[in-house]
Amino acid sequence: MTQSLITNTAPIIVYPSSFEGWLSAVFYVYEQRLQNQPYLQWADQRSYQLSLIDTAHYVDFDEDKAQRVLVKLHALFGHSGMRQILWGFLSEQSDIGAVLFQVIKYALDFPARQVLQDLGHMAVLELSKIVKSVGREKHRMEAFVRFEHTIEDIYFSRVEPDFNVLPLIGEHFRQRYQDQNWAIYDLVRGYGIYYDKSQSTQAGPAPLQLISELDDQVIHNPASIHSEQELRYQRFWQGYFANVTIKERKNPRLHKQYLPQRYWKYLTEKQVLPTAAHLSESR
Repeated sequence: MTQSLITNTAPIIVYPSSFEGWLSAVFYVYEQRLQNQPYLQWADQRSYQLSLIDTAHYVDFDEDKAQRVLVKLHALFGHSGMRQILWGFLSEQSDIGAVLFQVIKYALDFPARQVLQDLGHMAVLELSKIVKSVGREKHRMEAFVRFEHTIEDIYFSRVEPDFNVLPLIGEHFRQRYQDQNWAIYDLVRGYGIYYDKSQSTQAGPAPLQLISELDDQVIHNPASIHSEQELRYQRFWQGYFANVTIKERKNPRLHKQYLPQRYWKYLTEKQVLPTAAHLSESR
């Protein structure tokens, strides 16, 4: 009974739902000397539900404090370590705020150690697993994104990744598709990125722009904005996919292992068009 009471009244750090907001919260914890609280809990503002028995500390974003923490973490972990911290945060796991804090507290308490290599520490081990999962999702998104050509000459793609990997895949497509306008929209998180080729220069490709709002028609009925060429593109691709398939060598289990079924929803080759007679034509 006593254990339950202590756990319920432990401080909960409620931070803004952004990486900078979490950094501000880290500063707050050390500023208020809460870092050694045995049952310290973390929650972002989007997921936290107020409870009368909670001792909640609401933290506001502070750019200066967030920057000071960021500089310190760079000194502790270096570029590679900061990549793991950021990728961990982008996993959006319910307990990621606490996991990351335990990792950086470990590094601050033992600055001479190679903290991120110590998989005997439970928080470090958990972060390592999360980072691998995020990296796998990033790789799959880069491979499985399918663009659809629109009447506005923009190649548009909808995605539903398990993790918030859009910030991680933007540079891949920015370097690869510099000669066309394209956009990728995350339906789960309600934002996207847009590349406008007209803003590119001789010095390099154009910067990525944030899409914060999108018409419902575009989200739920993308066929309504398809260009005349898009249907032909889809027919050609589906026909190619059908004709290069060797029926005798089909292995559905292995296929789903390398191409999980949750990605099929937006893959052109997995859709069947109303006029799909061409798929059965012999060549």
